[in-house]
Amino acid sequence: MAEERAVRPAAIKAVPVRHPGRWVAAIVVAVVAAYVVYTVSYAIYSDNTALGRHTGFRVIGNYLFQHLILGGIVVTLELTVLAMLVGIVLGVILAVMRISPNPVMSWVSWLYIWFFRGTPVLVQIFFWFNLNLVLKSVDIGIPFTSIGVHLNTNTLIPPFMAALLGLGLNEAAYMAEIVRAGIISVEHGQTEAAQALGMDRMLVMRRIVLPQAMRVIIPPTGNETISMLKTTSLAFVAAVPELFTRQGQIASANYDVLELLIVASIWYLVMTSILTVGQFYIERHFGRGSTRELPPTPIQRFRRMLFTFHASPPTPPDFVAPAPAVGGSEHR
Repeated sequence: MAEERAVRPAAIKAVPVRHPGRWVAAIVVAVVAAYVVYTVSYAIYSDNTALGRHTGFRVIGNYLFQHLILGGIVVTLELTVLAMLVGIVLGVILAVMRISPNPVMSWVSWLYIWFFRGTPVLVQIFFWFNLNLVLKSVDIGIPFTSIGVHLNTNTLIPPFMAALLGLGLNEAAYMAEIVRAGIISVEHGQTEAAQALGMDRMLVMRRIVLPQAMRVIIPPTGNETISMLKTTSLAFVAAVPELFTRQGQIASANYDVLELLIVASIWYLVMTSILTVGQFYIERHFGRGSTRELPPTPIQRFRRMLFTFHASPPTPPDFVAPAPAVGGSEHR
């Protein structure tokens, strides 16, 4: 019998669904963005505004790398790193206490978190800065002996330390909840299996639970670090010479208030952008094993956008029907 040849029918032409609402939203966003750009440009170049009268970008450029501004950036970074270090270490301890079966440990941790999350961080910095009003000195020594140390409160807690205590102790309350959420996200059966092998509670926490909980802990911790970088500006109430305080001091001397605010904003944007990139790579590192392949880096995405071209799919070949069996179809 001659072979029968069948031709595949033509492919269905898919018509994409139209979304007029998206175009309307895009036009509205474009108009608003254009208006914002126009307003900012007018404020910079017009003679009728403060920026225009002070020649705008030239003044900003003069102060962008001024030594007092750079010194303020260093103090801002120091506060950020030290406050986050205090917050993370104390937050881990509080999280472990919070989930402890010991009711005293659990309740002490809960009260700490309740108090420090419930009061503004500005109030806490101001309290530590003015602690000398209620506590003149701190005495540390052995009872019933003359052995001891007498310290003045202002000497023990200078302005930088007051800001560090306010920021770090407040951050510990938030980090405790972040770490606790990461710990309880790990399946409890793994803890039981590790304890069945003879591992104590702290060893299980260090070797089994925390490494897996890092996938949940890292993203909000990165957000908290970026937020802490900006929150250090509240240290101005303790006269700490960080970036916001320095720009305020310079502005009060030369009256270039708006220009100095823009300078500080530029540096905050630069630092937060660097922290954002660092957060991405840390999340990518701890995300290994959770997915089949790691998410592409920004450079890889840029290369893919430039060098990847989507060609039209090839035309499918004609379908050839199988030849009919000759001499029966029984199986041997």
